[in-house]
Amino acid sequence: MPGFLLHVGATVICSHGGQAMPTVPNPRVKVSSQLIVTQTTTYTVSGCPFATAAGPMPCVTGQWIVGAVRVKAGGQPVLLQDSQAITAPNGVPLNVVVTQPRVKGQ
Repeated sequence: MPGFLLHVGATVICSHGGQAMPTVPNPRVKVSSQLIVTQTTTYTVSGCPFATAAGPMPCVTGQWIVGAVRVKAGGQPVLLQDSQAITAPNGVPLNVVVTQPRVKGQ
């Protein structure tokens, strides 16, 4: 099913509400005047409030495990609104909240 492509301006959060940002977007492809993101890009998470009885245990990074099947940039699958990622060290998903509404991929 087609989904909108992720770009650096997309709002992505961990399941606890921490803000996730891409470390290295694709330098050659833009949508809505912003660089897109591929599956190999690690996201850094800041502001995650998760804590256990032992103390704080915030999400630190997120790695995408499912990207586009048919669309690639620089030989890597692009990320779509419905792509799946998992955070470290907690193993919860990243959630795409807002992305650009013009370019779709599959």
